[in-house]
Amino acid sequence: MGSRRVCDELVAAGRVTVNGVTAELGRRVDPSADEVAVDGVPVPVVPDLVYYLVNKPSGVVTTASDPEGRPTVLELVPASPRVFPVGRLDFDTEGLIVLTNDGVLAHRLAHPSHGVPKEYLAEVQGTPEPAALRRLREGVELDDGPSAPAVVGQVAPHALRIVVHEGRNRQVRRMLEAVGHPARRLVRTRIGPVADPALRPGRWRLLRTDEVRALYAHSSAKEGRAARPQPRAAAPASAPAGPPASAPASAPEGGQANR
Repeated sequence: MGSRRVCDELVAAGRVTVNGVTAELGRRVDPSADEVAVDGVPVPVVPDLVYYLVNKPSGVVTTASDPEGRPTVLELVPASPRVFPVGRLDFDTEGLIVLTNDGVLAHRLAHPSHGVPKEYLAEVQGTPEPAALRRLREGVELDDGPSAPAVVGQVAPHALRIVVHEGRNRQVRRMLEAVGHPARRLVRTRIGPVADPALRPGRWRLLRTDEVRALYAHSSAKEGRAARPQPRAAAPASAPAGPPASAPASAPEGGQANR
């Protein structure tokens, strides 16, 4: 949030709470049990938390390890500290994904009760008619139940921009198949308020402090509908496996992947 002096000023101004109670200068906080918020938005206090934004290429699996030896998204970021992917992207889906060791934020981003929107750009077969777009906007019947309404815009004859709030397996692809326009290419372009069109496939960067705070703020509105998790998640998320793909060479922060 800032230097010690800046943080002292935030506390003195009454903008900081600990477990819902206005904090006072000198109060001690237990990072494993206490929840700290600034202006009502939770902030991470567990030591050594890191947040990577990765542009996942096609052919990389969103999992911690793969028994068939295929490239994983963890190979695209430094090996230490250990992080895990938040949510999933199919092996043939590209785009933005967050990797972190902050279990609280991971829960907020992945759990549908928080309603964090994910935006995709889809190149589809055929040219969707207004009726197909209307079905996507109203919700499509899938084999595991109807999808929630999506925000859909047609950006070109064969390209759609789709925003969903759920995280079901291959959801966007299944929605497009259900309306008769399967995806030829699917790219996630935004997670909540975070986007980075300049981040090239296979590269990563650290999320800025304001971006982490924005993700917490964006997921706070529906917090009461989900149980509060522990500060760290113990296990990585899993995802469908995919075919092998070349992995980028290692590089420092903001560079290419670290094998």
